[in-house]
Amino acid sequence: MTIKEVSERYGISQDTLRYYEKAGMIPEVNRTAGGIRDYSENDLGWVELVLCMRNAGLSTGSIAEYRRLYQQGDCTIPDRLKLLTDQREELLCAQARIAETLERLNYKISVYERAVKTGILSWDEQGKCSGDDDR
Repeated sequence: MTIKEVSERYGISQDTLRYYEKAGMIPEVNRTAGGIRDYSENDLGWVELVLCMRNAGLSTGSIAEYRRLYQQGDCTIPDRLKLLTDQREELLCAQARIAETLERLNYKISVYERAVKTGILSWDEQGKCSGDDDR
């Protein structure tokens, strides 16, 4: 599969695919006799993994490290597990921050919706977060 086809399939630029390879996030892609990248199913699996890991917030360096560890074999399973569990912990913390922010936003929206209906803007103490007022 050409770089253009891979780019279109995953909705990422060709430059991004080249960068993934250069940064060591995916293994070097085989090339045709004419020097054009020829992505195999295995290469596509790596691209999908990189996209998943990027969505999970892993840095370029962490993904490259994961790939390096993977290629060293099963003796690196504990290291790969630690890398992934550390990232999961970071995601869970981010999820908690987002949930807290949504709770505050929902409270403020409900106060403003009530104000639109009644003509009175009133902040009750029940759901009030520090710093809430008429902002």
